[in-house]
Amino acid sequence: MDNAAESSGRPQTMLLQGAANLLVNGLLRTPVVSRGIGRRLVTIYAVGRRSGKRYAVPVAYTRHEGVLLVGTPFRWARNLRTGEPVQVRYLGRLRTADVSVHTDEEAVVADYAVIARDNRSFARFNRIGSDEHGDPDPADLRRAWQAGARVLRLTVR
Repeated sequence: MDNAAESSGRPQTMLLQGAANLLVNGLLRTPVVSRGIGRRLVTIYAVGRRSGKRYAVPVAYTRHEGVLLVGTPFRWARNLRTGEPVQVRYLGRLRTADVSVHTDEEAVVADYAVIARDNRSFARFNRIGSDEHGDPDPADLRRAWQAGARVLRLTVR
């Protein structure tokens, strides 16, 4: 993460994020390949509320209690609303998913903990440390929420 993003509290992005998203979206559309990487990644097709532009956003997910949990601090997720279905590419197939958006501290901290335990890359990317038992640091989870993290709970139809 660059120093400007770190000091402003903005979420970090990877170098060449747009190119990486295009590559991953292509791989998620490829039948044989999508079976492998699709066990951790899903593409969410979000539509801009003002622009009407369609965004294809590849994100990591964690399966938990019958839903896919997606944690994100990024602005694109503000386009999703609880009760409004969204298109997703899940395990190589375009599907519809029901969305439940969570922004309250208790839900975000709890779900971010589940995701961080399941996905160490997610934890590192979001600067969530863990103890010797693999439990995420509560202060880091709260800091993520304070910085604007939200959780999308997707129920794929």
